[in-house]
Amino acid sequence: MARVFVLVHSPSVGPSTWRPVADRLAAAGFATRVPSLTHVAYGGAPFWPRIVAAVRAAVADVPVERPVVLVAHSNAGLLLPVIRAGLTRQVAASVFVDATLPARAGSTPVAPPDLVDALRAIATDGLLPRWTDWWDEADVAPLFPDPVTRFIVTAEQPALPLSYFEQAVPVPAGWDDHPRVYLRFSAAYEPEVREAAARGWPVAYLPGGHLHQLVDPDAVARYLLAAAT
Repeated sequence: MARVFVLVHSPSVGPSTWRPVADRLAAAGFATRVPSLTHVAYGGAPFWPRIVAAVRAAVADVPVERPVVLVAHSNAGLLLPVIRAGLTRQVAASVFVDATLPARAGSTPVAPPDLVDALRAIATDGLLPRWTDWWDEADVAPLFPDPVTRFIVTAEQPALPLSYFEQAVPVPAGWDDHPRVYLRFSAAYEPEVREAAARGWPVAYLPGGHLHQLVDPDAVARYLLAAAT
């Protein structure tokens, strides 16, 4: 039975980061869902239950007998265990795309202590600047294929509360009851590649920037189809 791709964006950005890939998958005949998580970091901790609820709502109209493929980018990777545990349906595969890995057990800090300290320094009244404003222009500009795409992605970024990055996300036992694979874009995620390989997961490389799914959505869609179908 045809699988449904659920493309989960990092809460630091928005669903438009997955839209070009979703369009390619749809053109290939596969159903897709791109839940928006831009609202879930408001209302206080813990934030992850609202993320799970948003993904569940996005697949509510999918017949339960149709398996889903969970695809998580960046910080959304550490959310896949609770997302999978919150779905009462078959998950055919989880694909971590330039993504943070969840801990093997227990819980996963959303950010390491050194990053939390750096974020505290730029927070104003408990709110952070948009993610693309954390970095130098020389680092941000190459992430986007053109100014229009950059404008769209930048405009929908939430101003996350610092408390989002101070939380930890649980790792439910048994979440990994299905195949997991890792796709690396940027060299910054090489440690995650090594850890994924140590866990016995297949790993692959598609060299590019952290938002390479915007730059080459055709190649990313082809990889997802090959890895998950």
